Amino acid sequence: MAPSPSPPGTAAHSFSSSDPGFEALPLVPVLALHQGLLARIKLCFGADRATFERDLLPLIQGYARFVHLLPATAGNYFHTPGGLLQLGLETAFFSLQGTDAHIFSGRSTISERRELEPRWRIATFIGGLCCELHRVLSHLIVTTADGEEWPAFLGGLAPWLESRGVDRYFVRWRANARESRGLGLFALPHVVPATVLQMLGSSNAVIVPQLMASIGGIPQYREHNVLDELVRRSLALVIDRNLLASADRYGKPQYGSHLERYLVDALRRLAAGHSAWTANRDKSRVWLGPEGLFLVWPGAAEDVLALLENDQLVGIPKSPQTLLELLLEAGVFVAAEAARQTWTIQPPGAKAPMEAVKLTRSAILLAGLEPPPSALEANLIPTPSDSKAQHNAPPAAKALPAAPAAPTVAPSSASGGSAMQLSLIDPPAESTAHDSPPTIAGPNETGTSTAPAQPLAPRPSVKLLAPLRLNPAVRTALVDILAALDDGTEAPDIITEAEGFFIPLTQFEHRGVQPGIAIRALDDARMILRPPSGGPSAVTRQIRDTTVHGIVLMSTHVEGLDPHAFALSGASEAPGASALRTGRRSQ
Repeated sequence: MAPSPSPPGTAAHSFSSSDPGFEALPLVPVLALHQGLLARIKLCFGADRATFERDLLPLIQGYARFVHLLPATAGNYFHTPGGLLQLGLETAFFSLQGTDAHIFSGRSTISERRELEPRWRIATFIGGLCCELHRVLSHLIVTTADGEEWPAFLGGLAPWLESRGVDRYFVRWRANARESRGLGLFALPHVVPATVLQMLGSSNAVIVPQLMASIGGIPQYREHNVLDELVRRSLALVIDRNLLASADRYGKPQYGSHLERYLVDALRRLAAGHSAWTANRDKSRVWLGPEGLFLVWPGAAEDVLALLENDQLVGIPKSPQTLLELLLEAGVFVAAEAARQTWTIQPPGAKAPMEAVKLTRSAILLAGLEPPPSALEANLIPTPSDSKAQHNAPPAAKALPAAPAAPTVAPSSASGGSAMQLSLIDPPAESTAHDSPPTIAGPNETGTSTAPAQPLAPRPSVKLLAPLRLNPAVRTALVDILAALDDGTEAPDIITEAEGFFIPLTQFEHRGVQPGIAIRALDDARMILRPPSGGPSAVTRQIRDTTVHGIVLMSTHVEGLDPHAFALSGASEAPGASALRTGRRSQ
């Protein structure tokens, strides 16, 4: 049975219009708020009361003395008083529960495993309990009413409050605090007695190192850390459950803000152990050049999603676009420009440019790799002069006879086309970029020749531009709808209007998303058109003599479309008419 949050109305769930601070309660009332969860932990531990009070209760009391009623975050998950204690206890419970389905020390003898298994279970419980301990040292400052600060590196909060004899304390959050999980190792001695660590490390050299690596966020790429795997999976589950509950009780939580660590860890694991992630190798996902470190996208995202799916983590998004937005928001990736998230690179030997993402610092991915990869000497980002030379000088041009006159450049007449047709004579007025590419002809009557037309550049793909707060399931469904619209496999009922796309609600149903959830999520994200009178967001259209219910997705949230399609649809149709044409781009 899953643990339930503390009942409302207790001291840990009291609020005020002004900052009342936190009550300096004794330890017994603090733990009394979590009696139901403590009972489940004892039941999961599977021992009598005496053993539980000897092995686990001192650890729980040490953790409670250190964090007291501190919240875990300022305004996201577990942000209420006592949130950090609740987060640690729930993660420890699920981590301990997960040990029942795993075999530790699989290469040891039966007698050795019988001796080590209880230690593994206690170590895993400690790993879950202290997984977010670093937040106390990096994210907040605790003061008394007189402004005296708690020296968190020197001891727990509860003993310090008792020594000062204060009734209340106050929390101030550090601006732009970054996650530094290694700081949790400095707080660990104030929670876990040295005698416990000695017991865990007796007769083995694996349990304590894996526990320290898990708490400190130290990756062990060449050694399977089962303890950390259980803790990471449990923490993701606990945070996801709290976010879903907070959406009902406290408003809109910040989805995705806790996923940075899992995504960066997946990137590092792939760089350390995946053959396709060896830097600067043919068909590699990773390219290191003078401009920095790049990952081929969305291929790299597909590898990350496959790895995290095997980890069975809860709440991980399924769309490469969502991963990109999360890592951009976290500062792991850097966008090419304000209106463009990805970069265009052309590694040595590549036949064509490719889309990639750029890491803010190469050490994010390459730190700890032995031997470290060397950067290429050649530029990965094509310079404008190189692109122009390649564009204006096709290989076949060398075979042309000398021209008696300077060439003239005729721009393509296709709407939105970027290609240009080079010719030694003025092209006919009726020629367009859609004509068949001309072939090289011999000298004509005037002794001139015609060069082949440069092929049209590949058209950009349709991309969804949505805020991070959009429901992940709705985002994935929209990305799939736009992809089907882009390649023409499914777009008979999707039409363009002056304001955007009309998308039938059945398109969401076919992808496992309830229409009500889709409408509410898109309306909250302000992505769909609402009537000026404030009526419902769902609308109807007549398509092939059938009334179809749907929503109008505003065109500002879709990239890679011909804007003239929307302007023309609004100009050519009478007001209120159902529409109009498929939403596919002009080609």
